[in-house]
Amino acid sequence: MPNEITSLKPEKIWKHFSDLLKIPHCSGHEQALADYICQLAADWNLEYQKDRAGNVLVRLPATPGHEQAPGIILQAHLDMVCEKNSDVQHDFKHDPIRAVIDGDWVKASGTSLGSDNGIGVATCLAVMEDRNLVHGPVECLFTVDEETGLTGAYQLKKGLLKGEILLNLDSEDEGTFTIGCAGGADSELSLPVERKGRKGRNFLQVSLKGLRGGHSGLDINLGRGNAIKLLARLLAEASSKFKFELVSFNGGSKRNAIPREAVAILSLGAGQEKGLSQQLKKSFAAIKFEYRVTEPGMKLEIKKTADSGFPLAADSQAKLLNLILVLPHGVISLHPEISGLVETSSNLAIVETLDKKVKIVCNSRSSVGSALEAVRLVIRSCAALAEAKITQPDGYPAWTPDLKSPLLQRMIEIYRHLFGKEPEVKAVHAGLECGIIGEKYPDLDMISIGPTIRYPHSPEEKVSISSVKKFWQLVVETLKELA
Repeated sequence: MPNEITSLKPEKIWKHFSDLLKIPHCSGHEQALADYICQLAADWNLEYQKDRAGNVLVRLPATPGHEQAPGIILQAHLDMVCEKNSDVQHDFKHDPIRAVIDGDWVKASGTSLGSDNGIGVATCLAVMEDRNLVHGPVECLFTVDEETGLTGAYQLKKGLLKGEILLNLDSEDEGTFTIGCAGGADSELSLPVERKGRKGRNFLQVSLKGLRGGHSGLDINLGRGNAIKLLARLLAEASSKFKFELVSFNGGSKRNAIPREAVAILSLGAGQEKGLSQQLKKSFAAIKFEYRVTEPGMKLEIKKTADSGFPLAADSQAKLLNLILVLPHGVISLHPEISGLVETSSNLAIVETLDKKVKIVCNSRSSVGSALEAVRLVIRSCAALAEAKITQPDGYPAWTPDLKSPLLQRMIEIYRHLFGKEPEVKAVHAGLECGIIGEKYPDLDMISIGPTIRYPHSPEEKVSISSVKKFWQLVVETLKELA
C-alpha cells in the first residue's frame, strides 16, 4: 500500500514519507528513525550530529553565492502518536503503517497515520537531498518525544543552533501561518482504593467505543465526547437504581488525545444483569441523542465476562466515579481578543485501574500562564476532596505572537505572490516546540507552517495531497527568497 504514495506529487516528499511509514517511531521509540536520518546525511555527505536526548541536527551548506544569507532552521519532530481502533491488529513497534489514498487524502487503515509530523520530517529530508534548491545556510533539526513531553526540545542545548530564522513544520492548516501557541502541563492523580475480600459471581464488561477522539488541543472545541466521562456518567446513573460493584475502570491511552474508548468490569448479583443492562442502554440512548452530530459512531457494548477479581469497596467505588465526573474536561474559556481561539482547556486523558490504586492523568492548556495554573488548582482541589495523591510536573511555555515579525511580513508577501491570496495568521490552542526553543534562543524569528492535516492523534488522521504540494512550494520559495 505505501508504494502507491510514491506516485504522488511532489515525489520527493511522498517518497520519504513512504519510507517513514516502514520505520516504527512512536513517542519514546524514535531511535531507528533518528539512525536512518543520520545514515541519509552521511550518504549525502552532510554534516550531522545526534545529542544525548536523541535529537538530530543536519547542516546544509549554502548554495554557492548565498553564503552570507541568514541561516534558516527547518524543524520537525520525529515521533508520532500511535493510536488504533481496538478491533485492529497492529503492532506499532514492528508493523509498518498501512496507508491508502482516498481522493485528495492519504490516511491509514484503522490506525493513526503519522503525518503529524511525518510530512514535516519528509520535507526536511527532501530539502537535504535536493541539490538543485537555492538557499542560504540551512539546519534541519529533528527533535524527539514531542508528543508526550516535548522532551527533545527541552533538552536541546543552547548554542547548538546557528540560524537566525526558524520554520517549524508542525502546523496542520495549509495557508495558515501560526505565530503563537498555548502552554500546557499535566496533572497526575493516584486514588488509593480498597477491595472487598470476596469475589463476585457474575461479571459484565461494559464498553463505550466508536468515539472520534482527536487532538486534545486542536479538537477540544469540536464538542466531541470523552469516553471516560461518558462511561462514568452511565455507571453513576445506573448505580442509583441497581446495585453493582465496580472491579475496574480503564480508558484513554495518550495524554494529548481525547479518549475514544473506555471499559468497566462490573460484579453483580444473580438476576441483576437484565435490569442493569436495560438501564445502561436507556441512559446511553439519551447520550447518543446528545452527541448525534459529533459522535455518530458511538456505541455501547455489554457482555458477560470471566472471573475478573475482587471488586472495589463501596466507598472506593463512589470516590472513583465522583472524581471522574467532577474533573474538568473541555473548553474552560475562549480568548477574549482572537475570535474562535480557545484560551484555556483541560483533557481528562487516561484512567488506569491497578490493584490498590487508580491512576488518572489530565492534560491542561492555556495561552495565559495564570489561567493554566487556575485550572490545575481546580484539579488539585478535586484530588483533595477525593483524598487522592497528586503530582503536577512543570509544563511547557506558551509562544507569544509577534505581529511585527520581519519573517512574518516577508512570508506573507511570498505566499501572496505564489498563490494570489492572503494567508491566515493565527495562534493555536496546542503545544508547539517553538515556545521552548524560543526560550533557549530568544532572538530567533519563528513561524510554524504545514499542510492540511485532519484529526491527528486518532485513527481518522488524514493529510491533504494537494495541500502538501502547496506546502512544498512555499518552503522552496521561502528558502530561495530568504537567500
